[in-house]
Amino acid sequence: MFLKDALRIVARLQREDLGKSEKTVKRELLEKIDIDLPFAAVISGVRRCGKSTLLKQLTKETKTFYYFNFEDSKIAGFELSDFQRLDETLTEEFGENGVYFFDEIQNIPKWELFVREKLDKKRHFVITGSNASLLSKELGTRLTGRHLRFELFPFSFTEFLKFKEKKASVESFEEYLSKGGFPEYLKNERDGILQELLNDIMARDIIVRYGLRNLKTLRELAVYLLSNIGKEFSYTKLKETFQLGSVNTAISFISYFEDSYLLFTVPRFDYSLKKQQANPKKIYAIDNGFAKVNSITFSKDRGKMLENAVFLQLRRNFRDIYYYSGKKECDFLIKEKEKITQAIQVCYELTEENKEREINGLLEAMEKFKLKKGMILTLKQKDEIKQADKTIIVKPAWEWLKG
Repeated sequence: MFLKDALRIVARLQREDLGKSEKTVKRELLEKIDIDLPFAAVISGVRRCGKSTLLKQLTKETKTFYYFNFEDSKIAGFELSDFQRLDETLTEEFGENGVYFFDEIQNIPKWELFVREKLDKKRHFVITGSNASLLSKELGTRLTGRHLRFELFPFSFTEFLKFKEKKASVESFEEYLSKGGFPEYLKNERDGILQELLNDIMARDIIVRYGLRNLKTLRELAVYLLSNIGKEFSYTKLKETFQLGSVNTAISFISYFEDSYLLFTVPRFDYSLKKQQANPKKIYAIDNGFAKVNSITFSKDRGKMLENAVFLQLRRNFRDIYYYSGKKECDFLIKEKEKITQAIQVCYELTEENKEREINGLLEAMEKFKLKKGMILTLKQKDEIKQADKTIIVKPAWEWLKG
């Protein structure tokens, strides 16, 4: 149990930290979050991607608010029963009927009970967390129909340009491809920042949270996957390569990576869900700079760096992303309302040697899903290819990314 005086000190210190001025850019997600709606706005995302900064930007639009970060070491041991004293302390300190801004709340068991109680009294919440699965579990039980979910990623290309105060161009895009979008890394450009972030995610979001012991194997698996962005993998092969004991262990480890937003898997499209689950998947990383710093070979393959950047932009806007594999292959399919609506191929540079493969793979996917238009994203090429009744737009990825 925490005394109110202790909670008051922590709340004041956190409020002071929140008020410190630093170089930030207005996050694109800011415009999508309406804190006046009678729902809890839940923001999830990888560590250090800017969730606290986003909260800070949201507080500027709020007259009375309460901010509290539950990952503060000074409140280790905080329990459900402490919420009442915290609530009284925040009200006494900052006024009545404020909006609650709670950072990394998934660390507190049964936190959703307090939030639900306050939502029933017409209070407003903005909640952040760095673990998608844990948040989903609580939201799905106690807060069904009472929350709106948002995901925050490291800077998009547009946000990167604002942060770096640069104009969109091939040169600035190549810098973005290499450095990625983690704000702290872009400020200092020290590889140790992103290496330590990997350690932090491993230790706090996976090892401790799931009670694991084999950190060495888990880290080796993460580095292996980060070194093989855009390539197919199978759980059986991972089990054999890393001697994991069972396929279920491999499945669990990958799910831990995904829940912590370290990595993403993209399934091969199939109308049969059973086949889709059994087919090999492709792997993508949360950020290019992160993958480059923490892997062995990623930065050597400019095509895969471009492909990863395109995937991340698609993932910001769509949840159902697949790859196509038939006689030929297509990098990305987008499904909306049970229908494939887009087919996208990514190629660093179209050449006489690869153009037939890239174009025919896209055309095969377009034909299968009855699409009239398709797209090939490159570093800097622009073209339009017509074949029968189909049109392929060749476009520089940096132009596509900036909208």
